[in-house]
Amino acid sequence: METLEEKLQYHFQNRALLKHALTHSSYANEVRNGFRSNERLEFLGDSVLSVIVADYLYHQFPNLPEGELTRLRASLVCEKALCSFSRELEIGRYLLLGKGEDKGGGRERDSILADAFEAVLAAIYLDGGMEPARKHVMNFVLREPSQPEDEVFKDYKTLLQEIIQRNPEESVSYVLTNEEGPDHNKSFTVEVRLNSNVIGTGKGKNKKTAEQMAAKQALSLMGEKI
Repeated sequence: METLEEKLQYHFQNRALLKHALTHSSYANEVRNGFRSNERLEFLGDSVLSVIVADYLYHQFPNLPEGELTRLRASLVCEKALCSFSRELEIGRYLLLGKGEDKGGGRERDSILADAFEAVLAAIYLDGGMEPARKHVMNFVLREPSQPEDEVFKDYKTLLQEIIQRNPEESVSYVLTNEEGPDHNKSFTVEVRLNSNVIGTGKGKNKKTAEQMAAKQALSLMGEKI
């Protein structure tokens, strides 16, 4: 547990909360003996995460409409993102799983890892309050948007689409041309094509970012101010 606390950059006053957050229902049902699953903590963590991310986006992007804010929040807290953070923390090593779930690869199952991330966040919130929970979210979920190279929040795709639509006979498409790196640190390359001609290429940590970067390059080559 101490090693996990170091990775979390948070030391629990009540370490039982962390153990509870790592207890999968398969283990609780198998062992019983007072063990409770982390499902209630997962429920709370989901809400805490949503509030922190929503608050960040609301203040960070004052001009974005509600629909765009909702889309961004969903992309940041999706299962794929949360399970990647769990893998980075190696939470799977510390999970308490039933024998069947353990043998069946539960320590690497995306849904279990994503749920565990939310449960651990709830444990931090209950143990130390909102500020430690916010710090934890900033260390993982909200770190990428603050990086200069990540421009996923600038919607170059929509701008490019609006320009292309001026000529009804033209069509634009995005094609994934390369994917490399481990699951927790992948790199994607995407080409944006006007009809069959490549007009821009972009790279990113996910497909959406790569598409935006491809659209940005296309706009730049077209002489658009971006």
